[in-house]
Amino acid sequence: MEIKSRHHLRSDAADEIRKALAATLGVTVEADSFETVELEAGDWEVVLADGDPLVLYLDGEPFVTVRGANALSPDRRVVTVDAGAIEFVSNGADVMRPGVVEADPDIAEGELVVVDEETHGKFLAVGRALTGGSDMVGQEGRVVESIHHVGDDLFELSV
Repeated sequence: MEIKSRHHLRSDAADEIRKALAATLGVTVEADSFETVELEAGDWEVVLADGDPLVLYLDGEPFVTVRGANALSPDRRVVTVDAGAIEFVSNGADVMRPGVVEADPDIAEGELVVVDEETHGKFLAVGRALTGGSDMVGQEGRVVESIHHVGDDLFELSV
């Protein structure tokens, strides 16, 4: 994935990103510069924080990328999967209820979430909750629709 152009964000726009991520995910983005990037291909609206693709906009809302989640370690809107789900989620599969070992009970259906794995706590994907967090652990059914995952074009973006 190639970058077509880069544009610095004004400080008030950067502050909006910081506030939104603190409110939704409980993270603090400490960066001196924020830039939006236009990509040659793809639908991603990506924000570089000190040159790293840590933020993307989904439905007009700033959220972390997988790299951003691993750098910032969110403690809200987290869905944790077991070792058996890692390969599937890392390849872009939706998260299925039997693979979920824990989920933030405050997650509401339709919200953006980050998916991590229980053994090492590494984040694997960003997705949209198909059910509330308190209903994610169980026997069958999809609970998170995958949007962005380890190894996809956005994850491989180099700047």
